[in-house]
Amino acid sequence: MADRRLQVFHTVARMLSFTKAADTLHMTQPAVTFQVKQLEEQFNTRLFDRTHNRISLTEAGMVVYEYSERIISLYTEMSNRVGEMTGDLRGQLLIGASTTIAEYMLPRLLGDFKMKYPDVQVRLHVGNTDKIVHMIEDNSIDLGLVEGVVTNKSLATLKCCMDSMIVIAQPDHALGLHESVSAQELLDYPFVSREEGSGTREVTMEYLHQAGIDTDDLHITMELGSPEAVKGAVEGGLGVAIVSEATVLKELALGTLLARPLSPALARPYFFVYQKQKFRSLVMDEFLEFAKERCSKDMLAMPVRREV
Repeated sequence: MADRRLQVFHTVARMLSFTKAADTLHMTQPAVTFQVKQLEEQFNTRLFDRTHNRISLTEAGMVVYEYSERIISLYTEMSNRVGEMTGDLRGQLLIGASTTIAEYMLPRLLGDFKMKYPDVQVRLHVGNTDKIVHMIEDNSIDLGLVEGVVTNKSLATLKCCMDSMIVIAQPDHALGLHESVSAQELLDYPFVSREEGSGTREVTMEYLHQAGIDTDDLHITMELGSPEAVKGAVEGGLGVAIVSEATVLKELALGTLLARPLSPALARPYFFVYQKQKFRSLVMDEFLEFAKERCSKDMLAMPVRREV
């Protein structure tokens, strides 16, 4: 960016927070404050009003923000055009991913992408599906990869791949005698669930609802914030759980968990999410193509294991 001050100002104005902007830009908060102060000195006017630990744009600040949007967009377009001409892919890509995807799918994908395009800087933010969608909505990240349904009409979604969902339990659990597990049978056992806002929880509850089950009848013993925590609780005998098959391949190989398919089977799509109206950089387009190709080949498209 030709004017770093403008980029920093734009980020603060978009998020209305010096702290969040510093985190997004990987800068210290004093450094962010200094850059904004320099821009205010250049224009000889305040760009933000600060009251009660809150900030808002002044009238001048709104003008600068409007022009900064256009300047940054044009700069990105310029970089893309030159990159297309020279075949040189470089720049920064801010990605957000829901917990399951970030822990079990993206590390290898990002590693391979970085090997192909070493001059691209990829920054990854991790959270549940709701958090990632909110980050897309407020432009904190360029691209999200989530496991839940996105209802915001201003966001575009693109299916990446399908993910098999299975029931897991302790190795000596009674479910080991079953070929598969019905939605109704889940009511017979304590259940370990993901937290509110999780795509895994959303798809599980929708599955039960479609089976005619009142989810209030589910005996939830714990609500946990990550696949690792859910697996640990199940291994500890606190209940059964529905998880992505990709998250338990190691445990199934070691015999520390057993898995059974659901009947009827349950699979969910993973979606790329991004702003419809936002200009898509060459880096983002290249990553989308790279990821779609990899997803279609070998990402999370494995059959459910019936034996352990």
